[in-house]
Amino acid sequence: MNKFGGNWTDQKIDIVTSYAKAYLTIMNKYDYFKLIYFDGFAGSGEITAEDEATLEGAAVRVLTINDPKSFDLYYFVELDKKFAANLETTIRKKFPEKKSHVVAEDCNVKLSDLVDYLQKPENKYCKVLAFIDPKGMQVNWNSLEILKGYGIDLWILVPIGMGVNRLLKKDGIISDEWITRLEKFLGMTRPDIMKFFYNSKPVYTLFGEEIVIEKEQKAIDAAAKLYQSRLKTIFKFVSEPFVMRNSMNSPMYHFYMATNNKAALTIANDVIKPKYK
Repeated sequence: MNKFGGNWTDQKIDIVTSYAKAYLTIMNKYDYFKLIYFDGFAGSGEITAEDEATLEGAAVRVLTINDPKSFDLYYFVELDKKFAANLETTIRKKFPEKKSHVVAEDCNVKLSDLVDYLQKPENKYCKVLAFIDPKGMQVNWNSLEILKGYGIDLWILVPIGMGVNRLLKKDGIISDEWITRLEKFLGMTRPDIMKFFYNSKPVYTLFGEEIVIEKEQKAIDAAAKLYQSRLKTIFKFVSEPFVMRNSMNSPMYHFYMATNNKAALTIANDVIKPKYK
């Protein structure tokens, strides 16, 4: 059973399911499309809240949507084999009529497989609603780049405060392991990352001139805008983020919706703003 990540966990799931209902309502007018729901970090189907209550995860809540229609295919990816097995058991018990697949695999691998599937001529009328909900920086940038040009609406959770900012050391001295992780996550080279997040300035001391490296003061805000702009190189439209904060009001995650459909962007913003602005 997954552990609850704070109030934002339920809010995040509520955003996705609300969007899914609106998405299905609109797509119900176009019966020639095959609709796929793809969840890259599906979990076990249940979440333990802070008060030890059991909440339904996004996978279960999306599966319960029947009005005005359901998705034609559900594809759930969960790397943890135990979680994947629990989710499959729950689906077979509660939703035996739904066409679904649960696979214990890396989300990066299955995103590549999704594109291979969409490239087949017989699948040209497929539309995908994808939910990518990692706890950390598991999603590589090149796994998102390959989604360009397809009929995909993507909700993605980005660990700006929890991940990116923590790897950007104040003194600019970042280990090779961490810089490699940043490169894979942001799809940028080390020089570009350093140039974006750090400034060099001369400081005069008793021993002469020294070059001091300073980190961008508003690194979290800068990283959030950077990721949004990077997403816009793949998708035509990207929402403003729903920012998830800890008890100290520090930004932890940024939740974006990316799409090639302007109307979908409007719906996403309508789902987010009234509830959580």
